[in-house]
Amino acid sequence: MPKGFRSGMSRRFEFVAAYLRDPKVIGAVAPSSRSLAKALCAPYESASQPAWVLEVGAGTGAVTHELGRILRPKDRLDTCEISHELADILERDVLGNADFAEARVEGRVHLLRSAVQDIQGDRQYDFVISGLPFTSFELSVVQDIFGVIRRLLKPSGVFSYFEYIGMRRTSRMLALGRRRSRVRSVSAYMAKNIHAHQFAQRLVLSNLPPARARHLRFNGQPG
Repeated sequence: MPKGFRSGMSRRFEFVAAYLRDPKVIGAVAPSSRSLAKALCAPYESASQPAWVLEVGAGTGAVTHELGRILRPKDRLDTCEISHELADILERDVLGNADFAEARVEGRVHLLRSAVQDIQGDRQYDFVISGLPFTSFELSVVQDIFGVIRRLLKPSGVFSYFEYIGMRRTSRMLALGRRRSRVRSVSAYMAKNIHAHQFAQRLVLSNLPPARARHLRFNGQPG
């Protein structure tokens, strides 16, 4: 069995195990596919100037791998992961590989073992790429995260995230009681931001489950 296949399967098992221990934090039962990672990174990959990128909710590093592939000599990357278990996997299996070697020596790549809400300072990113499970959170948490992302982005910066096809609609239909109310409020908030700020999207049917990458630009508009 090829070494790369074994390591890929190992990361999938580690991801599933982490999900089973804390589904509200992990939010998915499988890492994002390469196709979805490429869709999320598309605006950054097409940038013509050196960029500072923040990845939040990195998981086991499916998107981080893609970022390492396209990271340019003057680019900077901060990868944020709240789960210490998954952060260890990122440190060991992803950020330690050859794609990141030069950038790490030069201090252009950092792993932030915290929630995005805990990022302090006046840093300003060109791109924020998220793997966070927004539909698993309370509305107040989603609003806090969006507020922090807006603060961290440059005025023309791009916020990219994904959602599983039909997830918000299905969750609204199947959830009961307080959970249904929570899902509906989060869904309405997400829909409002999509309507006001989305400038591009890409459907990724090859992901499991199928997903849609969304790209938003806030341009200083009120939330």
